[in-house]
Amino acid sequence: MRVLPLLFAAVAFQTAIVPPKVDYLFFVGSEGDDHIALVRFGPHGAKVDHQIKMGFNPTEPVGPHGLGVSPDGRYYYVSTAHGTPEGSLWKYTTKGDTLVGRVELGMFPATLQVTPDGAYVYVVNFNLYGDMITSSVSVVYTDGLTEIARIPTCTMPHGSRLNATGTRHYSACMMDDMLVEIDARNLKVARWFSVATGAEHGVTTRPMSMTPATCSPTWAQPSPDGTKVWVACNKTNDVVEIDVKKWTMTRRIPFGDGVYNLAVTHNGRLLIGTNKRGQSVSIVDLATGKEVARVPTTRKVTSGVAVTPDDRYAFVTDEGIGSQPGTVDVIDLDALQKVASIDVGPQAGGIDFWKTE
Repeated sequence: MRVLPLLFAAVAFQTAIVPPKVDYLFFVGSEGDDHIALVRFGPHGAKVDHQIKMGFNPTEPVGPHGLGVSPDGRYYYVSTAHGTPEGSLWKYTTKGDTLVGRVELGMFPATLQVTPDGAYVYVVNFNLYGDMITSSVSVVYTDGLTEIARIPTCTMPHGSRLNATGTRHYSACMMDDMLVEIDARNLKVARWFSVATGAEHGVTTRPMSMTPATCSPTWAQPSPDGTKVWVACNKTNDVVEIDVKKWTMTRRIPFGDGVYNLAVTHNGRLLIGTNKRGQSVSIVDLATGKEVARVPTTRKVTSGVAVTPDDRYAFVTDEGIGSQPGTVDVIDLDALQKVASIDVGPQAGGIDFWKTE
């Protein structure tokens, strides 16, 4: 039986719950009702500080999906998945939620990240409702919101993440079982890596295969030091760890049912994965590759995850089902327990940290 070792491992790592001394503020997007919420968690618990409604036409949904805050904390960016026919990237001020501008991108813009210098936003064009053809990654210059490149990558790219220096961008090809590495200096694909079960290897050109996906990757997460990339295999419930220099797989790490999005603590100790089918969050000790806790979430369809800069907490979004609201769960990464929950708009997904107060 596997349950007992996991429980004993979790107990060994748990510590007493200590209330926070500051307020942590996160922005959260809810695709089901076009709202962006600012969530506050601190000594007095969790609450929604305020919300704004996106869009220009109240009868036409825009579907906020990806969300990212600029490194200086002055702006946040939201990708809207439902366009006619394309989606867009929106730029808001963090203070006052003033819309600065909007730029049209490709079909179903999804996950995004702002570069460490704040100059660009990388957005994957997921193309959820389109044909199974090659899609792309959009690169947007933040000053003036100009799309400077649309880099062809693969079928249904997802999980847009940059390394800490901003020199490499990673995304996963959900239908192609591929990790894609983009050289951010010349805005071209540098390498590919197959994460198909039993065929994990690096390649320099994109292979054309009609084989059904075995991994179905949904996220690519670089390590804080840039030496590793972790790829979530939604279909096989594990994570492929890739050595960036050698461009080889070093191990497969078991996670929960339908591992979807990933985040790593800034100290590189823990890897957190949302289990979309399993209504839970897996917390893995990277030194051993063992799951030290599996924390149940409040609602089903567990989605996004972001970690506070001090590595104390993980904020997790649950989309919910049917008429349910979305929920943000707060997990104490020292105690390895859920310590707070707050409802937001339905289909809560994109989430990113703003600041502490």
